[in-house]
Amino acid sequence: MRRQKYLTVSAMITYIAFINMFVPLSTDVYLPALPEMGNYFSASEFLVGLTLTIFFFVFAVSMILFGPLSDKYGRRPILIFGAAIYTAASFACAISANIYFLLVGRFFQAVGSGAVITVSTTLIKDCFRGKIMRKILAITQALGVIAPMVAPLLGGIILTFTDWRGSFYLLTILGAINLTVAFLFCETLPEKKRYRGNVLQSLTLLLGVARKKYFMAVLIMFAFLSKPYMAYLSASSFIYVGFFALTAQEYSYFFAVNSAASIAGPILYLKLKNILSNVRLLLLCFCVAMTSGILVLTVGQTSAVIFLLSFLPFTMIGAVVRPFSMEMLLLEAEENVGTAAAIINFIPTLFGSLGMMLGTLPWGNFINGLGIIMIVAATLSITLWIFIRRGFFGSARQLASDLT
Repeated sequence: MRRQKYLTVSAMITYIAFINMFVPLSTDVYLPALPEMGNYFSASEFLVGLTLTIFFFVFAVSMILFGPLSDKYGRRPILIFGAAIYTAASFACAISANIYFLLVGRFFQAVGSGAVITVSTTLIKDCFRGKIMRKILAITQALGVIAPMVAPLLGGIILTFTDWRGSFYLLTILGAINLTVAFLFCETLPEKKRYRGNVLQSLTLLLGVARKKYFMAVLIMFAFLSKPYMAYLSASSFIYVGFFALTAQEYSYFFAVNSAASIAGPILYLKLKNILSNVRLLLLCFCVAMTSGILVLTVGQTSAVIFLLSFLPFTMIGAVVRPFSMEMLLLEAEENVGTAAAIINFIPTLFGSLGMMLGTLPWGNFINGLGIIMIVAATLSITLWIFIRRGFFGSARQLASDLT
């Protein structure tokens, strides 16, 4: 690892994992309060769900902007800027007087998150190499899913002694901690490796990555598998609280159990990599995703427990896909890593924001809607893989040898 004056290797790993927890914390901690927020603001389910959708859409776009900027100005200034914006926006969300002010707060919260997450992904490539990088990806993913597990529990506990605002006050505190550590972080991008063009020209770096057809096809293939989980995030409170009539606290328990399954994903990934080829591992992911979608659609309405058990396989395989895809794609990035990291994070997030919007559409039955989304997403991913295997998108040095 490149030397840090104030942060040890363990501290850097912990910090990168902490940064990666920001997005799930920013969404999951207030999920139990979504129905209450709808009543408080006299807003529709769709409008309340928009607080999630707008976050992920703006988050995706902001990553695209901050990736090239981190290649031009370095990682540290972007990290500090993002942490500062996130902290201020979280406080603005906490004091919102109406749903529209909250949406504006979520907009800027997403901007800050985009800057922070782009840098966190870049730091993995900046600081680590080879097998160590693979382990760091698995560790950060495993630690990162602690947030989805703990956040709803915290949200449910917060609701027992305060209202929905408490969740955003918590995010404000965590943002301030991130900002403090960001000031201790030492730059990892040397001056000689920075992009020398102007700001507008730096954005053209995105085109260089986007022109890699094979790279983009593989990225989109993996991104299809991220969409259903985001649909689950946006619809889960309406499923558990609205359809199954659970309390907010009971909902947080069910949500936490599902999130806990994600912890096993990165560990499972490391084990599967030792016994399966990349192609076989990918096919396993497809099969599990499709089966889980069919179970949700056919038996998911039976009970809250059956619904949970039907969706759990998809959660686990999604946690395998994340480090799998991240490693394969980062290996392709030899220069302008910030820009490549932005693209790698942008596409799944953009698809995820679409999934969130689809999840809260007026399906009539959110469980059926989620099952349909899962099956369609798995089908599209498999279809794209068939085209990739047949050479429709050419090949690339690393991906061609690892994924075909």
